[in-house]
Amino acid sequence: MAPSRIRLNDSLSRPADLAVALGLAEGGTEASAFWISGAFSHIARLWPLILLGKLCTVALLHVPLGSIYSILTLLFMLLIDGVLIVGPRAERFHNQRPHVQKWLMLPAVLLSSVTFSMLLGPARFAGPLSFSLAAEVAMALIAISVFGDRRLLGVSYFLGTLIVSAVQGAGFAQIGMLLSCIAVMLIAAVRQATVDLERAVTRHQQDLRAQRSDRLLQEYEQSGQGWFWETDRQGCLTYLSEPLARTLNVPEDDLVGRPITDIVSAGDHQNGGGERTLGFHLSARTGFSDVHVRAAATRDERWWSISGQPVFNEYGQFHGFRGSGTDLTEMRRSQAEVQRLAQFDSLTGLANRVQMLQSLEDAVAGARGQPGDCALLMLDLDRFKTVNDTLGHPAGDALLRQVSQRLQRVVGNRGLVGRQGGDEFKVLLPGGQDRALLSQLAKTIISTLSQPYTIEGKVVVIGVSVGISCCPQDGETADALIRNADLALYAAKGDGRGVHRFYSSEMHADAEGRRQLEEDLRHALASDGLHLVYQPVVSSKTERVTGYEALLRWIHPVRGEISPSIFVPIAEDTGLIGSLGEWVLRTACHDAAQWEEDIRVAVNVSPIQFANPGLPATVMNALAAAQLAPQRLELEITESVFLNDDEGTDAMFSRLKGIGIRLALDDFGTGYSSLGYLKKAPFDKIKIDQSFVRGAVMTGSRNSAIIKAIVSLAEALGMDTTAEGAETQDELALIRDLGCSHIQGYVYGRPLGASDVLARHRVHGTVALVEGFQSSRPERKTMLRTVAVHADGHAYTGRIRNISATGAMIEGLWNVPSGMDLTVEFSDVHSVDAVVRWSRDDRMGVEFAGAIDIAAACALPRSLAS
Repeated sequence: MAPSRIRLNDSLSRPADLAVALGLAEGGTEASAFWISGAFSHIARLWPLILLGKLCTVALLHVPLGSIYSILTLLFMLLIDGVLIVGPRAERFHNQRPHVQKWLMLPAVLLSSVTFSMLLGPARFAGPLSFSLAAEVAMALIAISVFGDRRLLGVSYFLGTLIVSAVQGAGFAQIGMLLSCIAVMLIAAVRQATVDLERAVTRHQQDLRAQRSDRLLQEYEQSGQGWFWETDRQGCLTYLSEPLARTLNVPEDDLVGRPITDIVSAGDHQNGGGERTLGFHLSARTGFSDVHVRAAATRDERWWSISGQPVFNEYGQFHGFRGSGTDLTEMRRSQAEVQRLAQFDSLTGLANRVQMLQSLEDAVAGARGQPGDCALLMLDLDRFKTVNDTLGHPAGDALLRQVSQRLQRVVGNRGLVGRQGGDEFKVLLPGGQDRALLSQLAKTIISTLSQPYTIEGKVVVIGVSVGISCCPQDGETADALIRNADLALYAAKGDGRGVHRFYSSEMHADAEGRRQLEEDLRHALASDGLHLVYQPVVSSKTERVTGYEALLRWIHPVRGEISPSIFVPIAEDTGLIGSLGEWVLRTACHDAAQWEEDIRVAVNVSPIQFANPGLPATVMNALAAAQLAPQRLELEITESVFLNDDEGTDAMFSRLKGIGIRLALDDFGTGYSSLGYLKKAPFDKIKIDQSFVRGAVMTGSRNSAIIKAIVSLAEALGMDTTAEGAETQDELALIRDLGCSHIQGYVYGRPLGASDVLARHRVHGTVALVEGFQSSRPERKTMLRTVAVHADGHAYTGRIRNISATGAMIEGLWNVPSGMDLTVEFSDVHSVDAVVRWSRDDRMGVEFAGAIDIAAACALPRSLAS
């Protein structure tokens, strides 16, 4: 802002501004008040000289002091001058506003002049001018010189002399001279006041700008964003910001006088010129900007950007350098963090996809144009999505961090561990790798990562599948190795998860078949290409059907019937399981609504479906659409839903039971069985897995004892039991004897379509029909293998159609009599004695003399009999 310009002619028309200029009124904030009151202390310090001059004048003029009047006047003069000497120095005086101080000084100066003039008495002319008047004028002039630019005080002093002269009847010449002096002083005072005010305003604005600049610079320094420095002609510091001195942990006084290059480390070509570049500019006396240097002798590594300009005086003489600096440490750390994030995964700290790809490309590049030796392991966590869905993403992130730590401990310095993204990881092992060692490493990884984790106070169990590809056998490029390791990983997941697989060329066809199967499954779901069949569940006490289990079937137009064990995992992996499960639930409820009211329908629920919060709503919609009573619907749930047991699992059980449906624990005893599940979950039924039923009647089998224990446990908990997989009548009898409340299996016939169920009910009602074989037999394996059959000294060629550990069905020999002894030769070194138990046309059933190892017998090559 430009300072105010106050002119004399303006002051005449603006009395308020003139009063401010003269210091008689309080001004605004455009000027410092010191310009009004700053001279008062100086006047007080010099006023003893005025008093001394007065006393000397009184003595030289031989002023009579014999009268009381003269003595009182002298004492009053001393008192007034004493006030002028002491008053302006007092703190109380300084605490007054400047214009108040001026108003206090004016009457004091007036009284000082009045008392001195009264003490000298009336002017008596001796010649042109009286001595007393000369003394008064001389003293006034001396006072004016003391007042300096406070000329209004001089006017007040002359006014006091004029008043006394007028009262004492001075002549016209004396009065006129005093009036002339007052007029001149008044004009000078007005003019000087306007100039002083203008100067004060200008100086005040300059001071404000300087103070503002100082404050801004101080704030800038204190904020730590930057600092300032100054050197002399020799490059030694004459000033350095205090915050920088604290950073260097050196007192500011110790830094002053030292070369500025002492606080900078020597530079290098990679990280900037440092001390070398800075020294060059200082010696060349040229300006420089943004020179990056590293601080010397600091506790941690710090980087600065320094700028400076040479300082010359008006004659061109060099005085030194003056400049600024900023701290680049955080910026460099941020840049380093950005570079780290570009190479490492922010969650786990492992190498990210970019670094892994670059490292893999370097590993396969090899030397001299030949591909390098390396191995790539692709890892995928099993059941990780369930953790995310049930415990939330923060828990999933914590789990990934623990997985990465375990993985790094297992691999160690043998290779590079990276995160591909999501729940997928990579391990790159450079150099030639032995297949057996790779297999052992994969097994160790699977075992280590499958151990329980503690996440937010809850125990979590997951698994991992591993796919392995090697260079150059499985590919000579990074893309080929990644693709083939992925195929091996899919094969490992397809083989039941929790295993490792090496890449083989057949996996390409398998992957393409899987992709095509996924596409066909989508089409089948959209075009009603799937259907349900129902397997009866029979009461062991009443021999009546109490319900049916809905089983999903898919007859592919080209491949024929496809097992649910093949297409259901595909549906789970591709996200189709939600739509598929909802369709099964709606269809099963619709079909069950047409049965008798006391027959239930059981529907299997995938763990992924169970983890979906919308499952209860889906169940209620299906029941409402079919007008089916809730107690007629039974959901079969496997133990895998408890792998991440938490409040969400308990809440889901509570919501489902609140609907009124029944819950069954499926495949009990085959998974992560825990009695804690039965204690917490509100199951109505336990389903005993068919693996315990099969072979239970065999001599020496412990399965019957296990079934009995499960039945006892269920009865104690008030739950029903269903034995799955009963195929023969002797198994049926055993299950009844063991106390199972319900039985399910092929002994009551194959599963039926919805229309067949209704037809059977119309004919037989709910009476169960036993259709299975009379007795159990060992598990048979269907095959087609050529063997040599020796009988009565002759060798014949036959083909085994199916085989078990105790016998086989052989075709190709006609009308062989029952009870005939013969020898079956599987290979040149392996044969077994057998006896014919039945014969029909070109087929016969033989019983081996002893149990054999089917896998070993069928794996041996043989020479065909001639």
